[in-house]
Amino acid sequence: MVSTGLSDQGYKYINIDDCWAEENRDSLGFLAPKASKFPSGMKALADYVHSKGLRLGIYSDAGTQTCSKTMPGSLYHENEDAKLFAAWGIDYLKYDNCENKGISAKTRYPIMSNALKKSGREIFFSICEWGEEDPATWGRAVGNSWRTTTDIQDNWSRMVTIADENDKWHLYAGRGGWNDPDMLEVGNGGMTQAEYRSHFSIWALAKAPLLIGCDLRSIDKVTLDMLSNSEVISVNQDELGVQGRKIIKKGDLEVWGGPLSESRVVVLFWNKGPQPATIYVDLKEVNIPPTVTVHVRDLWEHRNLSPAKGRLSAQVNQHDVKMFVLTPTKATHP
Repeated sequence: MVSTGLSDQGYKYINIDDCWAEENRDSLGFLAPKASKFPSGMKALADYVHSKGLRLGIYSDAGTQTCSKTMPGSLYHENEDAKLFAAWGIDYLKYDNCENKGISAKTRYPIMSNALKKSGREIFFSICEWGEEDPATWGRAVGNSWRTTTDIQDNWSRMVTIADENDKWHLYAGRGGWNDPDMLEVGNGGMTQAEYRSHFSIWALAKAPLLIGCDLRSIDKVTLDMLSNSEVISVNQDELGVQGRKIIKKGDLEVWGGPLSESRVVVLFWNKGPQPATIYVDLKEVNIPPTVTVHVRDLWEHRNLSPAKGRLSAQVNQHDVKMFVLTPTKATHP
C-alpha cells in the first residue's frame, strides 16, 4: 500500500477478512489469532501497520460462527470482543451476518455498535448484513457504512446489478454513514478495462467505500493507474458527501450525476450497450441553468474540454464511461 503510492491517494485501511482466528475461543472466552498465520499476535501486527501510517481492520460476525464456519462469531460475546479489538489497536470492524439464529439484524447489530462505542477506541463499524433488512433505513444510527446488497462477483452482469440495487438508497447516504455495494473487483481479471473503469467510476460517484479487492503484490500498471486516479477519488471523497445517482436511462445508455462542493457537479455517461454510442444530457437535468456556461474536466483523460452551455454530449465506448466535473463560470459584471 505504501510502496505503490496508494496510501498517498487516501487508501488507509488494511482489512483482514474471515479465517484469522482459531476454531475455538481461549480458556478465558476470548478470540485467539490463528498462531500459524499470526505468530506475533494482532497487537504486534496493528503496531506495525500503524507504523506505516495505515490503519488495521478486522472481521467478525453477528452470529455464532463466521461465514467460513472455521472461527467463532461474536453473537453473545460483543462486549469482550469489542474490548479485545480495542486493546489490539483495531481501527475497523467488518461485521458479517452468518449463523445468526434467525434474530433480526436490527437487534444484533446495535449490540456490537454499543460495545464498540464503550471500548475506549474509535473503530469504524462496517455493517455487512447484505441489505436484507434495508439497513440504509436504520444503519446510520448503528454504524458507519452498511452493505446494501449481497456479495459482488468479478463479472459485468453482477457489477451492473449491484450498482442499480445500491442506487435506490442514494438519499440515505451522507457524511458519517455510507451505502456500501461491496468491495472493488478492479484488477481481478474477470472484466475488461472499460468495465473496470465503469465499476470504479460508479462506486466513486456513489460515495461507496473504496475497498481494493485485488492482490497488490502483483498489481499491473493499468490497474494501479486506475485505482490511483486522484481526480476520480476526489469525487468519492468530496466534502459535500452527497451520493451521485442515476438521472436518465434510455435503453443501455445512462446518465448519472450529483452535486459536489464549491457549486460543482459530477456527470457520468455510462454505455451499458454492445456498441459505441453518443450520450448527452441537458444540463438543467443536473440543476445547471441553460444560461450558465460550465468548464468541463474529463477525469479519465485528465484534460479540460471545451466549455459547455445547455447540453453536454460525448461518444462512449461499449461497457465504458465518461466522467466529468462541471464548474460553472463566474459571472462577470461590467
